Amino acid sequence: MKRRLLVACGLAAVGLGAAGIFLPLLPTTPFLLLALYCFARSSDRLHAWLLNHRVLGRYLDNYLKHRAVPPAAKIFLLAVLWPTLAVSAFMIGRPWAAILLLAVGIGVTIHLLSLGNLPGGQDRTAAEEADSIP
Repeated sequence: MKRRLLVACGLAAVGLGAAGIFLPLLPTTPFLLLALYCFARSSDRLHAWLLNHRVLGRYLDNYLKHRAVPPAAKIFLLAVLWPTLAVSAFMIGRPWAAILLLAVGIGVTIHLLSLGNLPGGQDRTAAEEADSIP
């Protein structure tokens, strides 16, 4: 029962993390890290799948091993984050929502800028690095 609950929680976290890639108010990293945690304790197959996923695996590998993001990704994320927060605050039209969204934006910006810069050549998964070893 515990294993099934962890798998379900992990799958839900992957879904929320993937949605967070496109929705600026939904955090990607915490959900993917939660999924990795759940899968590590419940399913070796799902744990390996997430770590080797074409998109999410690279993201997790860069975050866990290097605590870094490519500079172009930082620029893109900030360029999408702030206009989306501004439009959301305007559409909600409540001062408390604008303050909350501002706080979220500042928190995300601080976290993103606190991560190191990953040069483009280092943006590789563990599988790609293993393939390149003679």
